[in-house]
Amino acid sequence: MSAEPEDFEVQLRAADGVGVLEWSGRASQQTVDRAVSLAADDALIVRGLRRVEVSLPADDRMGRRALQRAGFRLEGRRREALELPDGTLSDVVLYARLASDLVYGPGGFTGVMNSVLPRKRLIAHALITDPWDRVCLLETTFKDDWELPGGIVNPSESPWSGAVREIDEELSLDLSVGRVLVIDWLAPYLGWEDAVELIFDGGVLSQQQIDAIVPDPGEIRAVHWLAPDKAAEKMAPFARGRMLAAVACRLGGGTQYLERGLPRRD
Repeated sequence: MSAEPEDFEVQLRAADGVGVLEWSGRASQQTVDRAVSLAADDALIVRGLRRVEVSLPADDRMGRRALQRAGFRLEGRRREALELPDGTLSDVVLYARLASDLVYGPGGFTGVMNSVLPRKRLIAHALITDPWDRVCLLETTFKDDWELPGGIVNPSESPWSGAVREIDEELSLDLSVGRVLVIDWLAPYLGWEDAVELIFDGGVLSQQQIDAIVPDPGEIRAVHWLAPDKAAEKMAPFARGRMLAAVACRLGGGTQYLERGLPRRD
């Protein structure tokens, strides 16, 4: 039985150093791979464009595979941007390849995979107490529940460095944190995607250190020192669970893994 004839064409529109690839027709994966790769090489190497981009339906697996094999990076997603013939809506994904991108070899492969594989948000907080074992809680300007000092870790920043930076930004406190007390997986919540949180041991502050705290007025409404049970009453349920676990780990040793602020039950 003979294979179906292939009728696949790639077109390039270019302006101001940027090219846009579009294609039509049907073909095998091998043919699509080759056509997209040759078109991208022609645009960036022969024609001297600095960038080539492609928009396509998110469920176009063949097209996405061809782009990734040709060294294109995933740059974004337009939600429900395309109405399909049956009336359903599809997301549209944007891929691009720059003339300066590394395409071939291990570095090219990992660069592409880095753009398409999932990424998780990472949060670093610290358990900081005073000489009377009261927990430092921050009342912020942007939410009702109170939280431990710390925040979201920046790209290419280590969790330890993120915790130290956030404490400095929030409290003007130059503080080195210690070991990890708690690792917690945060489920999706209020529009946030899931994340991983680490709670470091921020140690016991002296009265002199406490007196030197200057809260960031843009983010911190007040700094509170509360016994762990009283602190828990001011926190969201999942946040209080990991705070109490952190207190227990400081006292008893070890590091505890949680999910949604609770010990995992297998």
